[in-house]
Amino acid sequence: MKALVIVAHGSHLNPDASDPTYAHADTVRETGAFDEVREAFWKEEPHFREVIRTLESEEVFVVPLFISEGYFTEQVIPRELRLESWDPEKWDSDGTDASQVTLEAEDVGKTIHYCGPVGTHDAMTDVIVHRAETVTEDPDVGDGFGLAVVGHGTERNENSAKAVEYHTDRIRERGRFAEVKALFMDEEPEVDDVTDYFECDDIVVVPLFIADGYHTQEDIPEDMGLTEDYRLGWGVPSEVDGHRIWYAGAVGTEGLMADVILERAADAGADIGGALESVREGVTLTGESGRGSDSGPNAEAGD
Repeated sequence: MKALVIVAHGSHLNPDASDPTYAHADTVRETGAFDEVREAFWKEEPHFREVIRTLESEEVFVVPLFISEGYFTEQVIPRELRLESWDPEKWDSDGTDASQVTLEAEDVGKTIHYCGPVGTHDAMTDVIVHRAETVTEDPDVGDGFGLAVVGHGTERNENSAKAVEYHTDRIRERGRFAEVKALFMDEEPEVDDVTDYFECDDIVVVPLFIADGYHTQEDIPEDMGLTEDYRLGWGVPSEVDGHRIWYAGAVGTEGLMADVILERAADAGADIGGALESVREGVTLTGESGRGSDSGPNAEAGD
């Protein structure tokens, strides 16, 4: 038997923070690729510390639903899972290329494949692009459009910016969008001044966050000038300084995120059969649409 454990931050303050984790776990569960699929959180129950001990499977694939390598993926999660032989050096990563490490949870006799975070996997590039497609409701969006990939940015974790810049560079190299920029909340260049960085009339803004919450549903929309008060919502697109801003909401709410989770597990040696094809077909068939003209913190899509 083999199990998949999706570990995420969760929140005591935002009851919707765990929604993407449960949604993606359900998608993976429906593929039948694993005998067991579990969710675990730092700030909610079920907690990191106990999840491994509740599994029957002897082989466990742990995928962090986090954007970047850093404090949580390198210290908190391994500690709480009680992976005693863990060391960040085992990933041999420069901040964006962690793959997986196989360890033993000796107290319960289980083999643990600890994977890198979803946010740095190459498949995340496709999810960002797909997010632009869904918010514009145009599968061919790109020509004449600018794309802003937005991250938190922080001096406490330089890898936070690396993940954003990594995917921005990959998208830019494809030549699909007229302009592609990496912007941040707490670093330069700042998302507040998004229109200063683009010549295109149309700009798609995709936050590289796992869940919609305070930053994506309050700070960023107000800072960009989409609305004076997030509680009033905003239009998609919204007119700002002569540009049309297509604000997509958190990338982690995209159904295609389940694909990235499966890719991480497969890279670690999991036999997932046709699960990837099943997820991709499901996303295509549902035709995930972007936000409508009346958007905001309580809108249905992306929350």
